[in-house]
Amino acid sequence: MFQGDIDPEIAALLGADTAPKSSSGPSPLPDYGKLFGDEEIAAVETLEVDLGSTSFPKIEKPFESDPHKAFDDPDYYKKSLSNEGDQAQRVHTLLQKYVNSKDPKDRGVFRQQLITAYWDFLAGVARKAPGKLIESKRFLLRFGMLHPTFMSPEDRNLFARIIVENEMSQPIYYLDEWLKSIGTGSIKNSMTDEVRVAKSNEQVRIQQLLDKAAGKRDGARNLLKGKSDERASYEAALVDKAKYLSEHTPVPGFSDVDSGYTDVQRRVFNEIQEIMKNMQRADKELSQFLDDFEQANKDVETLEGKASESGGGVAVNVQAIDTEFETIKQMAKLTIGRQGNHFPLLTREYFRCGQNDLGTRENVIAQMGWIESIDPEAFCRSYKNKMNRIVPYVVIIPAYGDIGICWEPFDRFNRATSRGRIAVPMYPKNLPAAILSAVADLRWQVAKEKASYYWMEEGLTGNYYQWFVSKKLKGDVKEYFIQDYIIWLTKESDAVQKLEKEVRGIFWRFIPFSQEVKEKLKSRSYVYQELYQRDVNRSMSDGY
Repeated sequence: MFQGDIDPEIAALLGADTAPKSSSGPSPLPDYGKLFGDEEIAAVETLEVDLGSTSFPKIEKPFESDPHKAFDDPDYYKKSLSNEGDQAQRVHTLLQKYVNSKDPKDRGVFRQQLITAYWDFLAGVARKAPGKLIESKRFLLRFGMLHPTFMSPEDRNLFARIIVENEMSQPIYYLDEWLKSIGTGSIKNSMTDEVRVAKSNEQVRIQQLLDKAAGKRDGARNLLKGKSDERASYEAALVDKAKYLSEHTPVPGFSDVDSGYTDVQRRVFNEIQEIMKNMQRADKELSQFLDDFEQANKDVETLEGKASESGGGVAVNVQAIDTEFETIKQMAKLTIGRQGNHFPLLTREYFRCGQNDLGTRENVIAQMGWIESIDPEAFCRSYKNKMNRIVPYVVIIPAYGDIGICWEPFDRFNRATSRGRIAVPMYPKNLPAAILSAVADLRWQVAKEKASYYWMEEGLTGNYYQWFVSKKLKGDVKEYFIQDYIIWLTKESDAVQKLEKEVRGIFWRFIPFSQEVKEKLKSRSYVYQELYQRDVNRSMSDGY
């Protein structure tokens, strides 16, 4: 991979000797303390769920035109390892052995040791994420870039042009940003099966009640807005009808006398009466929703006060970071797969992504926008028969994986408005496929949770599972679904018939294309025309 020894000057700065170590005693640890001072805790912006948002922003600037100079710093590697003590020394030593080893077997052993040591080292860096990280540590967490010279000059320039800040205000996070939000409490820890919280923990109980109350409040506000819009539409219709009634022609021979209402205008009186009934009903429901919202808001304020009294605050929670970091390691393994490349460092040996294949925030947003243009309900959940668009948290993992995963479909304490969580590898062979697999996983888990005990019988998962059983297929039903979902969006949306007839019917019903795509497909093939007609028939019946 790399020819020759690591720069002796860098090794000297680290306090490490590139020559073989004697067995007379332990080597001295490098002194990292003077390289930079104490870090200050920076403010974290919380991205609230905007239930009024209908689409992703258009990416006008995927990369910066002027690259930053962080990767040109000759001390980048030294600063990356600075202030990390024993673990940094171990990473440096193993990296030397791995790079300089000529024997394939020894190299394989050093590679595995380096992977383990690097993750232990990175856990220490992760603890500093809530602080104001220096650039080398920030990009170490974000990209896995330990040493810029491990990459070609062209690739270094590409990474230097990646937009650093979240200018789109979307819930898409690089690893350093995610750990910062977890550590400062603006985002809760991801759920794990291993971590159990004692029921006697009053602070946790209050926080769970607060989450539920906040979800109820947000849902009530969305219903309130929807009912207000409904009443406004009736009022607009009433104005139009009244305006139509006021249109008269003069009586023949009397230019200053208007004629009476026409037969068509008289029929409008009945329509006006119906509109006014609807207005009255909507206004009554609006008042009820307003009461519900005010009560929910009071509950939130009360619980926020109790949470504050019980010790809640914005101080950095190191334990939360440690727990989340272990979760991130599991996410990374799942995105890579058993047979994938688990080497955690960014190197030219493994990096094969072009500008459009790299899992940057902007590329991820663009791909999710494309998915939503075909599957408009991809990021929607229903609450009290109203569809809410809730974009999930997306954690971009610096890994050579090819699979996106859904870690949580939503917060179990706030099913109404909480975001789900998906993880996407930064260096996949096919970025669209990786994101599609994550969205498919999200789709499946949301539908399964919604159906609850009847997930094998009802809805999307029930119908697909029944087909799966009828075909006597073996393996994980969700994996089959994910692959079929990818075909649904990449092939079937373009009238390329790759799915079985039954699966196509299930997806057409439960994962509907946008109306624009449906209109296009119905003219391309009788198969889609028949499915389109079924939609029309269902819309005219009570069972739709």
